[in-house]
Amino acid sequence: MIAPLTTADIDVFIVLDPKYHAPQNQHALLTSVMKTLKRRYSKTPKIKPDGQAVTITFTDFKVDVVPGFYRTGGGFLIPDANLNRWISTDPKKHVELWTASNKVHNGSLVPLIKMVKCWNRERGDLFRSFHLEVLVRHVLENVTIADYPSGARWVFDKMRDKVWVKMADPASYSEDVASYLGKSEADRMISALDQAYRKALTAENYAKQGYAKLAIEEWRSVFADYFPAYG
Repeated sequence: MIAPLTTADIDVFIVLDPKYHAPQNQHALLTSVMKTLKRRYSKTPKIKPDGQAVTITFTDFKVDVVPGFYRTGGGFLIPDANLNRWISTDPKKHVELWTASNKVHNGSLVPLIKMVKCWNRERGDLFRSFHLEVLVRHVLENVTIADYPSGARWVFDKMRDKVWVKMADPASYSEDVASYLGKSEADRMISALDQAYRKALTAENYAKQGYAKLAIEEWRSVFADYFPAYG
C-alpha cells in the first residue's frame, strides 16, 4: 500500500501524558522524544527532530514520530519547534472529511492525491504533505474527477493560483495551513505546478491523437518512475 518502501514516509502519532506539556517546550519535547528513540533504536544512526516530529531513517524507509496531547474541546496539540507554538489538529476528523470527499469523487480523490504526492516527492517535497492534501481537495470542490489524466491536469492548473491564498484547515484547527511559506518557496511551487500542468496538457493531447507512447513518456516526465513505462 505504500510501495516503493524506500521512498515511504510512515507517520506514527503518540499521545503523551499532560505532565510533559509546557507552553514553550516544543523543541525540548522533540529532543526528549529523540533521546528516548535513540535508546530504543541504538543501532539506527539517523534519528533527529524535524519541526513537528522526530524522524527515524531506517535503511529502507522513514518513520515520522509525532508526539501530541489531548486538547480541551477535542482533537490534539502537536509541537511546532520551528515557530515555537502548539498546533491544534485531529487526524480522525481529517480522515472523516477526506473519506466523505473521496466518496463524492467515486473513490478517485485519494488515489489522485497519492499521485500528486509522488510528483511532490520527485520535486524535493516542495509542499508539506498536509498543505498539499488540503489544496488538492479544495481545487476539486464543486467538480467531479472524470479520469486521472484530466484530474491531474486540473489539479496542477488550479493549484497555481492557490499557493499564496490563505487556506484554512477544513477541520477548523488552523486558519492557514500554508503559513510556513516564504516567497521563494512559493515561487518554486508555482513554477513547478506550471511545468506539470503544461506537460499534463501535452500528454492528454498525445493520447487524444493516439500517440500512447508519447503520452506515457510525457506523464513519466511529470511523475518519473512512479508512472509505469511504456510497453
